[in-house]
Parts: sequence; C-alpha cells; structure tokens
Amino acid sequence: MSSSQIPQPGAEQAPAATGTAAGATGAAGSVDVLVVGAGPAGLALGVDLARRGRPALVVEAGHVLFPGSRGKGVQPRTQEVLEDLGVLAAMRAAGGPYPVMQGWKDGAPQGRWAMADAVEPTEAEPLTDPLMVPQWRTQEVLYERLRALGGEVAFGRRVTGLEQDADGVTVRFAAGPWVRARYVVGADGGRSTVRRLLGVAMEGETVDPAPVLVADVRLTGLDRDHWHVFPGAEGGTEALALCPLAGTEDFQLTAQFPPGTQVPADAADVRAVIAGRTHLAADQVTHVGWASAFQPRAALADRFRDGRVFLVGDAAHVHSPAGGQGLNTSVQDAYNLGWKLGAVLAGSAAEALLDTYEAERRPVAAEMLGLSTRVHRGEVRRGRATQQLGLGYRGSPLAVETRPDLAEEALHAGDRAPDGHRDGIRLFDAFRGPHWTLLTVGPQADPLPDLGLPVVRLAEYAAYGPGVFLVRPDGYVGWAGATPEGLAGYAAASGALPPAGVSARR
Repeated sequence: MSSSQIPQPGAEQAPAATGTAAGATGAAGSVDVLVVGAGPAGLALGVDLARRGRPALVVEAGHVLFPGSRGKGVQPRTQEVLEDLGVLAAMRAAGGPYPVMQGWKDGAPQGRWAMADAVEPTEAEPLTDPLMVPQWRTQEVLYERLRALGGEVAFGRRVTGLEQDADGVTVRFAAGPWVRARYVVGADGGRSTVRRLLGVAMEGETVDPAPVLVADVRLTGLDRDHWHVFPGAEGGTEALALCPLAGTEDFQLTAQFPPGTQVPADAADVRAVIAGRTHLAADQVTHVGWASAFQPRAALADRFRDGRVFLVGDAAHVHSPAGGQGLNTSVQDAYNLGWKLGAVLAGSAAEALLDTYEAERRPVAAEMLGLSTRVHRGEVRRGRATQQLGLGYRGSPLAVETRPDLAEEALHAGDRAPDGHRDGIRLFDAFRGPHWTLLTVGPQADPLPDLGLPVVRLAEYAAYGPGVFLVRPDGYVGWAGATPEGLAGYAAASGALPPAGVSARR
C-alpha cells in the first residue's frame, strides 16, 4: 500500500472555524469540537484534545456525571491508553483487581474459581490483568484530568436539534444558547440523540432473552474478598451475583430474570430479589443506589461518520456487558479519533484523514460485539481474547508495510506497537504524548529524513525485528520498512509532521 492511498493535504484542507473563536469557549457560540456526552468516551476525547491544545466543549444532558458502576472492567489495552492520557495511576488508586468467584447453594459456599484465564505479562505486553473500576469513578478520574488541562463539562445541556452544512454544525439545546462547531462527536450512549437526529440506523440482535437487573448496593453478611454467585434453580434463569466494587463500599448486583419479565428496579424490589435468592435478609441490604434493568443485546451503527458528525462509544455500538468490551471499545474509539481531529485542526493533515476513523474503528467494534456475545453465551473464556491487546488496523489506509515476505505472526504496520526496555529506554515512555515517534531497530545504512519528530534508536529488539517504524500517537505502527525509503511521503500525507514552526522533538 503506497502513501498515495493516504488522504493528501491540499484542496481538502479543513475550512477555517466559523465565528470568531477556534477554541472551546470562543465568542458567538463557536467551537472547534463539540462533544455530546460526558461518559467515558466523551471525557477521554475531551482529555485527548485538551492535551493537544485543541480543547473541545463537552456537554452533558444530565446535571451530574452518570452515578452507576455499570462498565467496571478496564482491559489491559485500555489501561495503556489511560497511561498515555495521564490517568492510569489515579485509576489504579480508584480500583483494584478482580476477586475470585465464590459459589453458594442453600447458604453454604460451594467452591471458588477465577473469572478469567491468567495471562502472563511479557516485556512487550506488561499489562495483562483487567482492572476493576466502577464506571462512575472512571468518569470522575477523567473529569478531574480534563479540568486539570483547562477543560470543563457543561451540564444540563440536552441536545434537541442538529443541522450541518459544508462549513460546520449548528447544535441546539433544550436550555441554553445554540453552539456552532466545526465538528460534533456524539458520545451520548446507546439511545443517542445525535445518532437519531442524523438518521443513522443501528442494527442488532437480542443476545439473551432473559432480562437483567443491575444495581449498586451496600450490605452485610458477605465478605469483600470474593465475587459471590448464587446460581438459582438448576436450568433456571434466576442467577444472581454480588461483586464487591474495588475502591468503594458497594457491591454490584446482577440478577437474571425469566424471559418476558417486567423487571422492577426500585429499592424495595432490589432488597426483595436479594433476600429471595440468597441467604441474606432484606434488612442486610443497607443501601440501594443506582439501579437499572436492561435486555442484553448487540447492535452496530450503520456508519460512524456523517459529514462533520462522528459517533463514538455506545452511540455507535452496544454490547452485552459480558467480557467487559463495551467501555473499553468506547474509550479506544475516542483515542483513535482524538489524534486525527487534532491533526486536522492543527493544519498538519487533510480533512479526509477523518475518514479513517470509521474505516478503522467500525470493523473493530463489530469484532468486539461478536466477542462479547460469545463470552455471554459461554463460548469463549475471558482472558487473552478479552484483553484487546491483539487488536489492530492492518487493513487500514494508514497502515503502510513495505517489508516483503513477512510472516503472519511478525509485527506489521497497523499492529499495536510493543512496549519494552532497551538501551536504557522504556518504549511506552518514549511514545507517551500527542506526537508520532520514529523508531529504528538495528543498524541503518541509509540516513533518516529529518521529520522534526522524536527518534528512538535500538540496537536490537525481537518484538519489532530490524527496520524503521513510525509509531502513531495512539500507539500503533503506521509505517514500517527495512529502509526509510518512502517514509517522508507517508509522514507528510498522514499528518505526522508538526505544523510549520513547531517541533515535536522531546
């Protein structure tokens, strides 16, 4: 694949911002990027753009951040993303490892087992265990990071209208003034208003006919060292589980109901369900917080981009919670889109670069939807399959591999760039930040082009093999070659080069 297949800067350059301001809080209601929804995906995108000096306006229909634990599993690849965004230490402090599962029957413990298969860490993949952090706390951590970078969330701004033209998008709200944006990102969940206003269809299927109640509760009578499982009657659909939420006093309740059941979700009903299916009494449930009922389903939006509007997270794909793929895929959507929006807004890439967001992320979302469904149905074990470390973009127009006859298992352009410690350098430390990184492994007879980018030279590292590698801001190999021939053209076409007068060297 040649660099001519990558969007070229020039005639398709993004137009100038409408109004008088290009930032997130400009006059006349004008912004570069409006992010609708302050969930994990919207906040992650806000953080990524803010650290690039391209702050977005993040709006949220609610008056507070979402209060529930819902998506509590943070997979290893997402942990790497969060490390780059500067919040992994805070996430670890807010959460903890997954506990061993403890079965119960008739008030007696029945055995213990691990939720997921163990995967040993390696130098290239140092993070292999999922991290448990309640979703509300993940949002708090990202919000705190956004505010530290000078960003903010405008709460109580429910979107009611959206009109776009060649120059931008006008968004109207139930309360407050309209906003004019160069780009809009719908991160407003599975019932996305932005998706509905665009007329984008979302096709899907019911994963399980049995509805589920999920709630955050506090209780006495169970230890916090185990994820407690009450299977219910043999062959029935009344299983119940109580998982201690790391970093909190709460347990997350999940309870399955027979198909067709109207699932109650008020505090009294939650207590009654726990008392009816466990050896605990109703009064041992001392607090019921957020509670919700849902039908496990999998659905994928027909498209992730409509003109100047993008869909990320649950607005673009809805997963069964089994396997912990939904929140992770959502954050990684934002991570993929953030550097591309940043490059276009900075003038270092053509607007057509944004087409690669859907080209890269929609196939990944479809793959993760299938995985979530198979995990839900017990066809796949949690472990290596659910880490998301093996995801990549080999088929992307941004993945240019010029080395011939590579083995399938070898590192290719489009793959996640491995971590490692060589020659006193940790690679993830070198990659961290909003820049591209040029990496060479082994001796290079040909001089490297001066791209104004950070350069890392390694004597050897088998995880890469000998060659020249251009690592994208989101930690994937964009270009790879035995020599630097063709590298400069790719860098110019893909938005890798800093804007004129700016150096990305560290």
